[in-house]
Amino acid sequence: MKLVSWNVNGLRACINKGFLEYFTEVDADIFCLQEIKLQEGQIDLDLEGYNQYWNYAVKKGYSGTAIFTKVKPLSVKYGVGIEEHDQEGRVITLEFEDFYLVTAYTPNSQRGLTRLDYRMRWEDMFRQYLKDLDSKKPIILCGDLNVAHREIDLKNPQSNRKNAGFTDEERGKMTALLNSGFIDTFRYFYPDKEGAYTWWSYMAKSRDRNVGWRIDYFIISERLKDRLTDSQIHSNILGSDHCPIVLEID
Repeated sequence: MKLVSWNVNGLRACINKGFLEYFTEVDADIFCLQEIKLQEGQIDLDLEGYNQYWNYAVKKGYSGTAIFTKVKPLSVKYGVGIEEHDQEGRVITLEFEDFYLVTAYTPNSQRGLTRLDYRMRWEDMFRQYLKDLDSKKPIILCGDLNVAHREIDLKNPQSNRKNAGFTDEERGKMTALLNSGFIDTFRYFYPDKEGAYTWWSYMAKSRDRNVGWRIDYFIISERLKDRLTDSQIHSNILGSDHCPIVLEID
């Protein structure tokens, strides 16, 4: 089974930059999107053979997630069931026969860390949400989790120590998640690989110079690790300030 996750930073813009060509070429069984920046009725995608699930933010042109899947799920849940956290379309959960798939777009702590307190509440809530699911079936989590976990996961760790996405607080929450019985699949296969990033600022030709961050993840329950085949970063694919990531699992 092949799964793809991509923060498209506006799906309509990304479609004009080659999204459908990549979608067709990669031929994923499940394709997850974050930051679609859409409201219902603003796009009509004809994706033959795929079931489509959309979670829109209340605020127009902001956030939002989607999943396209060849295999129809047993159940679908939008959000996490907590009003404070369900206004921005950040989570979709699909239940399949032998696992849950969760796609997430984690809130950014923002410049000046103005949203760090909210982010910490989100992290604790979401970790418990995943643990509750994991107690029933193993999970596959994917999405833009808005944190570079280790120094190897961004180009300039020292100058970013107190910036959103690389604070000690955010990194600590990722450590807590992984210590709860989950695996960062990319680091499972490539523990020491440097220069592997999924997001680059639009400023200062950052992508051309590969001055980036790895903030997009496939994270799985530990008991699925024997089914892993590969975890990839498709950094050559343009169309967004993020690139797609791919998980292959038996």
